[in-house]
Amino acid sequence: MSAIKIERKIAKYRVLKPEDKSPTENRSSAVAGGGEPELVRDKDGRTAKVIRMHEKLERPEMLIGSTYKIKTPVSDHAMYVTINDILLNEGTEYEQRRPFEIFINSKNLDHFQWIVALTRIISAVFRKGGDVTFLVEELKAVFDPRGGYWQPGGKFMPSIIAELGYVIEKHLQQIGLMRKPELDEHQRKLVEEKRAEFEARTRQTDAFAKSHFPEGAQLCSKCSTAAVVMMDGCMTCLNCGESKCG
Repeated sequence: MSAIKIERKIAKYRVLKPEDKSPTENRSSAVAGGGEPELVRDKDGRTAKVIRMHEKLERPEMLIGSTYKIKTPVSDHAMYVTINDILLNEGTEYEQRRPFEIFINSKNLDHFQWIVALTRIISAVFRKGGDVTFLVEELKAVFDPRGGYWQPGGKFMPSIIAELGYVIEKHLQQIGLMRKPELDEHQRKLVEEKRAEFEARTRQTDAFAKSHFPEGAQLCSKCSTAAVVMMDGCMTCLNCGESKCG
């Protein structure tokens, strides 16, 4: 590995982890102070200046944004979460989309104070740079002492803050900062088998459950159909006509 001469004073540094490296780059050790670009050496040995996310990076006039709607049964009004991203090193092989700021809008003013505080703190963490994915687990671990709620589809949400964590997780997955959890081949095969087994059992149950006879009819001992009802003081099968009265 060739040495790189650092001509500026080192103001700060950070340790690069193996997961920080992408297939198209092999980062060198120089992190210059004062918001200067990093020196990066690619696989071909060429050196390039790459801008990383840091707190001194100025906000451009236009950012790319995505808005997510959160509608919970514990509130009459929906919350709209907007996350704006900054595009770093646009047009190069080191192009990267990073979250820059977050806004939450709602008609419900009961949560106004903590919404303002939370958005400012999260935005500050975004602009600080580095690994911001830890926010997801921290927010998802918040539980409401009054109890959580169920989302449409059967997913339990322990609190509104936790659902905000899931929204940020979804956004980070879309821009490539987090990977979507995937099942391995064995787990995927097991889930498919259990799903097919459940669907088959449900179809069989539905086939017997659907009946043209009155609800509560008893099973006929002759035709084995749940069609026996009381008629004129006598138990009579509406399917085969079998009657206790002859």
